[in-house]
Amino acid sequence: MRDDENSLRAIVLTALFAAMIYVGVLLRIPLPAIVGRPFIHFGNTLTAVAILLLGFRNGALAGVIGLGGFDLLNGYAATSWLTMLETLVVAIVLLAIFKAMKYNDSTKNIIILAIVAGVTKIFTSYATTVVEALMAGTAFAPALTAAFMSMLATVINSCSTAIITPILYFAFKNGLNHVLKRAR
Repeated sequence: MRDDENSLRAIVLTALFAAMIYVGVLLRIPLPAIVGRPFIHFGNTLTAVAILLLGFRNGALAGVIGLGGFDLLNGYAATSWLTMLETLVVAIVLLAIFKAMKYNDSTKNIIILAIVAGVTKIFTSYATTVVEALMAGTAFAPALTAAFMSMLATVINSCSTAIITPILYFAFKNGLNHVLKRAR
C-alpha cells in the first residue's frame, strides 16, 4: 500500500484514515491537568496505524489532517501547529525504524514500533506542553514542572497506542488486503 502513494486508491485511503483519526479524537475522555486540556483518545493509535500502512507521506498526511483538523475545529487552533509537528516527528521516527527493520511487519516488529510510537509521543507531548506553557507566559522552569505534572493523559494515550496499534494494524492490513483483492 506504500508503493502507489499517488494513486486514487492511496488518496482515498489517506482521506479515510484522516476521517477515522478525527473521529478517534472526537470520542474523548477529558482529564484534569495543570497545563492545557488533555484527554484520552484513539487518534494517536490510528495515526500510527496509518503511518505503518500508508507510508510516511500519506500516513503523516492523514495524521496531520485528522489530528490537526480536530484541533483547528475544536478550540485548540492556537496550538494545532504543535500537534501537526508532533505527528510529523512520530512519522519520521516510526518510518526510520520500520525502514531499518526492512519493512518486516512481523508481530514482534509491529509491537516494537507501537511501543516506539507511544514513547515518541510522550517526548513530543512533553515538549509541546512546555511550549504551550511558555506561550501562556509561564517562566521556563515552572513550565517544565507544569508540563511534567500534566503528563497523565499522554502516558495513558501512549500505553493505549502501544497496546492497540498492533491489533488494529493487522486487522486493517488483513481487511485492506481482502478488499483490494476483491477490487481486482
